[in-house]
Amino acid sequence: MFEDPFVFFALVIAIVALIFARKAMNQVAELRQRLEAIQAAPAVAAAPVPPPLTPFEQFEQSLPPASPAAATPTPPPILPEVESAPPVVPPEIPEQAAGGATSPPPPPPPQPNRGFEETIGTRWVVWVGGLTLALGGFFMVKYSIEADLLSPEVRVALGGLFALALLLTGEWMRRKESLSSIAALPIANIPAILTAAGTAVAFATVYAAYALYGLLVPATAFILLGLVALGTLAAALLHGPALAGLGVVGAFATPVLVSSGKPDFWALYIYLAIVTAAAFGLARVRLWRWLAVTTIAFALLWTFPCLQCGPSMVGPHAFHVLVGFILAALLVVCGFMFGPPADAGEVEPISSGSLAAYLLGATLIVLNSFHADTAMVVFGLLVAGSLLVAWRNDAAAGAVGAAAALVFVVFAEWAVRANPDMLVLPGGPLQGIGPSATDGSVSLHLISAAIFAAGFGIAGFLAQGRSTGPIIPVIWSAAAVFTPLALLVALYARIALLDRSIPFAILAVLLAAANAAATEILSKRGDRPGLHAAIALFATGTLAALALALTFALEKGWLTIALALMSVGTAWISTQRPIPFLRTLAAVLAGIVVLRIGYEPRIVGQAVGTTPIFNWLLWGYGIPAASFWAGSILLRRGGDDAPLRTVESAAILFTVLLAFMEIRHAVNHGDVYRASAGLTEVALQVCVALAMAIGLERLRLRTGSVIHNAGAILLTAFGGLATLFGLLVLENPMLGWIDVGGTVINLLLLGYALPAVLALLLSYAVAGHRPVAYANTIAGAALVLALAYVTFEIRRIYHGPVISSGATSGAEQYTYSIAYLAFGVALLGIGIVVNSQRARLASAVVIGLTILKAFLIDMSTLTGVYRALSFMGLGLVLVAIGWLYQRILFRRQAAGPVASVTSAGE
Repeated sequence: MFEDPFVFFALVIAIVALIFARKAMNQVAELRQRLEAIQAAPAVAAAPVPPPLTPFEQFEQSLPPASPAAATPTPPPILPEVESAPPVVPPEIPEQAAGGATSPPPPPPPQPNRGFEETIGTRWVVWVGGLTLALGGFFMVKYSIEADLLSPEVRVALGGLFALALLLTGEWMRRKESLSSIAALPIANIPAILTAAGTAVAFATVYAAYALYGLLVPATAFILLGLVALGTLAAALLHGPALAGLGVVGAFATPVLVSSGKPDFWALYIYLAIVTAAAFGLARVRLWRWLAVTTIAFALLWTFPCLQCGPSMVGPHAFHVLVGFILAALLVVCGFMFGPPADAGEVEPISSGSLAAYLLGATLIVLNSFHADTAMVVFGLLVAGSLLVAWRNDAAAGAVGAAAALVFVVFAEWAVRANPDMLVLPGGPLQGIGPSATDGSVSLHLISAAIFAAGFGIAGFLAQGRSTGPIIPVIWSAAAVFTPLALLVALYARIALLDRSIPFAILAVLLAAANAAATEILSKRGDRPGLHAAIALFATGTLAALALALTFALEKGWLTIALALMSVGTAWISTQRPIPFLRTLAAVLAGIVVLRIGYEPRIVGQAVGTTPIFNWLLWGYGIPAASFWAGSILLRRGGDDAPLRTVESAAILFTVLLAFMEIRHAVNHGDVYRASAGLTEVALQVCVALAMAIGLERLRLRTGSVIHNAGAILLTAFGGLATLFGLLVLENPMLGWIDVGGTVINLLLLGYALPAVLALLLSYAVAGHRPVAYANTIAGAALVLALAYVTFEIRRIYHGPVISSGATSGAEQYTYSIAYLAFGVALLGIGIVVNSQRARLASAVVIGLTILKAFLIDMSTLTGVYRALSFMGLGLVLVAIGWLYQRILFRRQAAGPVASVTSAGE
């Protein structure tokens, strides 16, 4: 739009000048109004007129004074004369209250809000001006390139002069403001913005000389850009945080802008070490936490791209994280060496996070270098340094937890990286592939694991009682317990390949003994902050080590059992030491066991065997189920919370899975992965589901647990769905070729009679405790199953084991009618004897179905004597039912009111 850039600059300057002029005019008008108000005000404010006195107050004033000494009024203070200060109006003298007390002075008037004009004139103009100056330098260089006015050397020289002019101007204005009484706005400091614009122009000039014109070789450009960045950080000491942010971004961006065909990682990391030291020093002097965090983030990011160079460049990468860790420990960690002061007994996030960040970098180097010796040594030094710094000061205690977690990551990746399948090739193991207890890598890891386990364990034990904060001992004890256990599991997985190993079992027992000794020693000490939590953690470590010892010494399936036993053990410890963490740990262990069976439901794979009931499913599911039930009982003593509900859910899940898996195993001859299920399996599962639902309904009335309530509903729903789709549709013996077995003792008794009884019992178990419709629905399902059993059993008598084939004879139809009538009458008799309306209603339903059958089926299919007998029997039964209702049921009900009237009359 503006062909001539000077026209654009002139327009911008004119706008800025207009804004400044308008601002000055407003300030002059405001000062004139204040001066006129001061001149119009009287020198001394008029004293307020006292209110008229009451007769009682006039009597008190007529009395002689209590003290002969008269109070001398205190003269007002003399204010110092200030040339530039306006005259001050003396405040009103507060009125004396009764008893000599003075009323409090009025609150100071609220400061007026900054208006839009003041915001524009004091802030936005400064920011836009600084940005305009920086862009002006960039655009001038761009214009000179496009118009080919100047040579590259002259353009670079002019850019440097412009940057120098901005820097000198910013410094001159800073010194002038420091000598005057004008205070700069902290977020719109004109000298700081001019200096920032100068450093930006200098940065762009050096980069243009290198990248655009080729006037500088990479090494020279790298040094100059680094000097500009370091100079920016140094200037931030005088000009504030905005310049520091610009300097740190420019310093870490310089290696990206300046590149060469053959990168020198040593030069890069030495440069980054200098930049990091300067940034940390500035952050320490000015106490800028954000600058320390930004520097650590950039330093960690510079670890990622250099990892692509492979294991051959471990040295420079290790130097980078090692130097950064040392600088962070010296300058960033609070209370250690030259860091800021720290609060005793508290974890400081930046102190712990800075060490953890460099530990993460060292971990990445170890993983990327395939656990090279140099990387492992540097990683060990950083872990030891973290323990040392945290030992000296509590602010870095968070790094102990990070170090423990990263140690496990390193050794777990080393264990997972192993490829045992390569060891069984025909030609033998390939060189460098697969675990071997004699190669250097395994030896180094064994030594490192022993050092790490001893270091964390001993330091975590000795750290108890050294801190005044409760969280510090917990962190140390958690690391002392977790790290040796994690290392033992990783070594067992890599060397023993998750197989039985007596040596590892012995190590686990020794570790359990060490944790038990620590628990006993700490239990005898006096009460200190965090001591109870530490005792509980060491006790939990004892149980965990014993569980691992069982796992290492026995078959693989015992790991599930060991973890379950560890969960109930942790729940027991939580009753002795009421620490919320232990309840959560018990729930976490239960979740791990659930995930374990999700990975392999057979627990031990093909070794589960074919023996019904007494196989590995009984131990793999039964012992955890019993452990979780016991754990839920122990945890319930501490209240109903999420850990308790988790353990209760695991207990119900393992109980259900135990029953279902044993049923599937027994029916399918050990093949739990069989794709289809038969009538026997479905019937057993329905019976088990209904039986466990009855148990949970009874249990929830005592515990009030939402988990028991939900479990009962889910099992009932499963039983209903399995009955509908399994027993009545998919596995219905009338719809497919199914051999139901003997005449009376057969699958029909298991598949329909027993579920009917269990459903009836369940309906009575929920009666009065759940909605009426819920109980009636279950009772209706029991009635349907009972009718199905009667029907299928009669069919079995007439057709043999396979009831789906053959025509229905007249005798069979008549037998159905007689059986339905007998069943209905039996239900009616039960309803009358026990006074159950539900049984009588069920009887009415059955007899109604019999009537429909007589008129819809018997009338058309039966002939001769069977038709006559069917209707005669039905008629007699209906008459008998009517007589029973008239003579027995309703007469019995009417006897109550008659007796009551008779008693009243007497």
